[in-house]
Amino acid sequence: MNNLNPINYKIHLEPDLNRFKFSGTTEILLEALRPVHEITLNAKELAFWACAVLIDHEFVKCPFSVDPQKEEIKVFLPKEMDGKTVLNITYLGDINDKMAGFYRSRYRTEGKERFCAVTQFEESDARSAFPCFDHPAKKATFDVEMVIDDELIAISNGPITGEKNLGDNRKLVTFRQTPRMSTYLLFFGVGEFEFIEDRAEILIRAGTMPGMTKHAHFALAFGKKALQFCEDYYDQKYPLPKLDLIAIPDFAAGAMENWGVITFRENLLLHYPNITSKAGEQRICEVIAHEIAHQWFGNLVTPSDWKYLWLNESFATYFGYGAVTHYHPEWDIWAEFLHGETHKALDRDALKETVPIELPGGGHVVINASTAPILYNKGGSILRQVAGYIGESSFREGLRYYLRKHKYACASSSELWEALEEVSEKPATTMMKSWIEQPGHPLVEVARDVDKLVLTQRRFTYLPNESDQAWVIPVSIKIFYESGDSQQITTLMTNKSTHVDISSNTVAYKVNYRQGGFYRVKYREKDNLQELGKRILSKDLLPPEDRWGLQNDLYALVRSGDVSLGDYLNFLSYYKEEDNFLPLISIAGNLFHAYLVLEGTQRKKVASVGKFLLEKVLSRIGYEPDRDTKHTTSILRDHILV
Repeated sequence: MNNLNPINYKIHLEPDLNRFKFSGTTEILLEALRPVHEITLNAKELAFWACAVLIDHEFVKCPFSVDPQKEEIKVFLPKEMDGKTVLNITYLGDINDKMAGFYRSRYRTEGKERFCAVTQFEESDARSAFPCFDHPAKKATFDVEMVIDDELIAISNGPITGEKNLGDNRKLVTFRQTPRMSTYLLFFGVGEFEFIEDRAEILIRAGTMPGMTKHAHFALAFGKKALQFCEDYYDQKYPLPKLDLIAIPDFAAGAMENWGVITFRENLLLHYPNITSKAGEQRICEVIAHEIAHQWFGNLVTPSDWKYLWLNESFATYFGYGAVTHYHPEWDIWAEFLHGETHKALDRDALKETVPIELPGGGHVVINASTAPILYNKGGSILRQVAGYIGESSFREGLRYYLRKHKYACASSSELWEALEEVSEKPATTMMKSWIEQPGHPLVEVARDVDKLVLTQRRFTYLPNESDQAWVIPVSIKIFYESGDSQQITTLMTNKSTHVDISSNTVAYKVNYRQGGFYRVKYREKDNLQELGKRILSKDLLPPEDRWGLQNDLYALVRSGDVSLGDYLNFLSYYKEEDNFLPLISIAGNLFHAYLVLEGTQRKKVASVGKFLLEKVLSRIGYEPDRDTKHTTSILRDHILV
């Protein structure tokens, strides 16, 4: 396949929702970079009628063979060919019930069971709907047309350009040609879709099953905002004339970023006034923003191989939060990023059997409970780290440069680092290779030697390891002086050990200030933790992120056996007046975990500390929410009570 490049696909489909079958014809304009005598395409669970190649303005039938194990069809050409040619293939397929490929989704309307047919192609299921070069690097344009029943609606990536009545209660629907894109981003659907829309420069629609559009206004309104945020941040206009947000009854993924037609689980798009919680509203916004960010990161610029999938998911995770906080700063969304993304990633990544962000291999990627926290959560956290290191302005300009340079094409991790390095003039490549190409994350141990801090690093895992790994770590330190003043120091830790000069009148130091880095910290001197504890009590001297990080790192060290449970429980005394969501929800989770895994006297100690701290919290926030309660407070209350 490496010597063949697709240029355009013309796809004709005739789905039958009564028999759950479809027939199709795919015509591929392709280019052979050197003479070939056969063409191999990806194909899965399709029954082929005929294959033909265009020779001297006429289609000539070709023999072919199918290999189900390899998911391939091989077409044997009548003569050796090079340059551009056209291949025509006719076939049949099933509209399956597997929520992958071209599948049927069931719903009820007016008490009757109905079906729509939609697609879910990421990462390698386009081949089950049409024969193709099913790899992200094999980009092409797509012309789609469908024959459907008159009363149904057809959807694809582009807007409808024509409908032709065929006279037998069927119609032919044609769509505008797509931009150059990967096969996994193609979408087609047919069913009783209903829409609400916002007509501006870009047509934005929210689509649902019959009678549900009244619940799509919230999503439509935020989708418009998220699209504007991305256009402004990336300095790159959304390149399609329309964007659909479609709620699908049966949908395996949370959502899918098909270019121009984003699909969602119904509960992640539909909003029920006075029923959907504040946390539910936030989740809807996060998912919409995540998928709209993909329209640039993943769709406009696509990973050149599946090993670079993190370029899609990490950026969408990071900018999903960025778009939401832009319009809802009152939601404290970055606090939830630390709790929901960074903490989850640190926890998963502390297992000895973990995976790097840049997955080895690349031919096939499985996103599951093992890999998702690394690709999405850790990847997004590493982007937050690099943005903090090179500066938000350089980060933004570097991404703009990257998108301009590679739009409608493919890129790898190294090309992203080169763009960031070009703009920031900082060694982004050297730093980031150590974070994405190897599994795990470091523990930075801090010891004071009079007027300097000695920093050493080793891989952090809950169970003992013999790793000799090292990372290039951006370290930010908040120094507190006897005078009451403070200072922030930053350094790039390029070796396994380094030192930072400090003043002799330093009384305390907080490493990983504002928790911008993806690593754990251990302090050798207990008196430093005590001094930091005093600043936790005062609240205004340490921001919530650091109050979260200090106790969260300490509990991770309990789990790894580096410190005692007693040290952690004693340190929690500094949180007796804590009122911020971020450290409190972490403390509640850590105490709950300890209570589950311990027994006897230790469990009783955990229960006693938890009762003392969390009852004080509940007495402040109440046991029942009211209309003016912040949604983070509601989340905290639910977390404690459960």
